[in-house]
Amino acid sequence: MRRSPVFICAVWAAAAGICAAAGPPMAIQSTETVRGQRDGVGYAVTGSQMDAVWRLSSRPPGPEVLGSPPKSAVAAICPHDDYIYAGRVYRTILPRIEAPRIILVGPLHGAARKVTKGAMIFEDYAAWRTPDGDVPVSSLRDAWLRRLPDSVYEVRRDLHDGEHSLEAIVYWLRHGRADREIVPILVPYMDRKTLLRMSASAGRILGGLLEERGWEWGSDVALVISADAVHYGTDFGHVPFGEGGIEAYAKAVERDRRILAERFAGTLDPGGLYDLLVRGRGSYGPSGPGERERPPTWCGCFSIPFGVGLLEGGGPAADANPVLGFPVSYATSVGLPELDFGGDGPGRTAPAHLYHFVGYPGVLFAFERGGNGGAP
Repeated sequence: MRRSPVFICAVWAAAAGICAAAGPPMAIQSTETVRGQRDGVGYAVTGSQMDAVWRLSSRPPGPEVLGSPPKSAVAAICPHDDYIYAGRVYRTILPRIEAPRIILVGPLHGAARKVTKGAMIFEDYAAWRTPDGDVPVSSLRDAWLRRLPDSVYEVRRDLHDGEHSLEAIVYWLRHGRADREIVPILVPYMDRKTLLRMSASAGRILGGLLEERGWEWGSDVALVISADAVHYGTDFGHVPFGEGGIEAYAKAVERDRRILAERFAGTLDPGGLYDLLVRGRGSYGPSGPGERERPPTWCGCFSIPFGVGLLEGGGPAADANPVLGFPVSYATSVGLPELDFGGDGPGRTAPAHLYHFVGYPGVLFAFERGGNGGAP
């Protein structure tokens, strides 16, 4: 039976061991007021472990450098895979996000992706636990919810408790700045029309709130989108270049690089990103006779276009200040040595080899052109 690209996008996410919302219970249970910790294996649990992650991730060899960052970043795409694999990419991206308040937009993985009505997923905790201490949820969340139509959001603690894609980033943000506040959002399956309409309208409401409070993008508020790049292997249901090995790896990595260079540099288009990541249009796949395009198995297939649409709707006048992307770094789970914690640090939640690997994109966003190396 012929499957649609949207169906495929959901299936490979559900099949991925590192991207499943179902699984063992939380490593540290949530309380009535504080969201706990879902993954106690791939991410740091203690402050000393987070210190080690921060320190070791800055040591060479570093990830591939794709370009210069903008002078003032207002948002980012950051991976959420195990620190032992992806830590060096986190380190190139998150320290450049300097605002005290962070809106987080993450994917809802696996079977949970379709259990909602296609709405933004919020939670109602007062704070989130991190290895360095609790991070409060900003009052911006509740002010935003009071203005959003009921039809565009749900408040679901269970889905946030079962999802790892945001906590990975929260820990880094808290370690870099102790006075952080967050607004966590998960993005499930949405059709194209719904996603574009909802992200733009929610962004406009957000932009109004920021203007009322006198908050500026970059200095007062920033946005971080959680997403890993290619998921390659038979268990991911994605082997367009063969089951694996060095040749398949090289082709998959080259495709990620081309996507970053051609679709994430310069002016961004949330609709075009949806078409690429969800529908597979222009996905740079095999082009032999009878081959059809397919999604490139980025697990941010909904969170990325939604986050870009939110930023576009909530930013300065879009015509004069479009959202601009700056690809900064890239790595994979097998392309660099694992971070060596000496047996006392985060570990692995999934294997990494040439028949099972994941890509890690590092992208920054700005509303103005220019950076250390000029316009993208």
